[in-house]
Amino acid sequence: MSRVYRLVISCPDQVGIVAAVANYIAQQGGSIAEANHHTDPANGWFFMRHEILASSISSDLATFEAGFAPIAQQFNMQWFVSDSEQPKKIALFASKESHCLADLLHRWHEQELPGEIVCVIANHDDLRSMVEWYKVPFHHVPVTPDTKPQAFAQTEALVKQYDANLIVLARYMQILPPQMCRDFAGQVINIHHSFLPSFVGARPYHQANQRGVKLIGATCHYVTEVLDAGPIIEQDVIRVSHSQTIDDMRRLGRDVEKTVLARGLRFHLEDRVLIHGNKTVVFES
Repeated sequence: MSRVYRLVISCPDQVGIVAAVANYIAQQGGSIAEANHHTDPANGWFFMRHEILASSISSDLATFEAGFAPIAQQFNMQWFVSDSEQPKKIALFASKESHCLADLLHRWHEQELPGEIVCVIANHDDLRSMVEWYKVPFHHVPVTPDTKPQAFAQTEALVKQYDANLIVLARYMQILPPQMCRDFAGQVINIHHSFLPSFVGARPYHQANQRGVKLIGATCHYVTEVLDAGPIIEQDVIRVSHSQTIDDMRRLGRDVEKTVLARGLRFHLEDRVLIHGNKTVVFES
């Protein structure tokens, strides 16, 4: 895959944004490999993501950013440029269930995820041997009602030790402290085994079974202080019937959970997700 710079922008919608950005890229000799635009007329907001072939830019990335800054200021942009050759560092959080963790480790091992898994932090020791087979550092940090503050302080210290800039809750089954949610806003991805906003919280398959639903699903979303209410990145469903038990729903749901989490994570790693309020714009490839 060719090295690209990803220019990601959101700003108030107004005339001339696309022309100004395209003109600047052309002045730098840039070749646009992929371009995505979206306007939200209800909120008067504009979103843009461009992939620019790094080999086509005559200057280095810092110079490119410095030259773009006046345009960003003119249009009141929230923006950044990322380099595809500087992958995000991922800390995976896990518990006892292995399906999501195993799937992400396998995809990473097969170079299907454009990121670097730097560690796994788990509140149980059950999955250590599986993680260590992939030669990924494994840290067991138990979480009990009496030790939560100390446990999460240790967990946060490990994230910073590994310089991780993304946390993925691969069925971690613990509620992060509010301050940690604020400190890592937009940098914590969770998979919820329900098609949110239905059946929030614990035991969603039991809730779904009691309601006699015909579809069950999973939701990949960013973590906020409000439980299971953060901006949604990706969702999917699978059909069920009255004949299927809660165990059947769990089995079917696990397949949906791991694929939804992997897709949502890939979108984030490729800077395809733009958060605006409690919603996202996702420029799928």
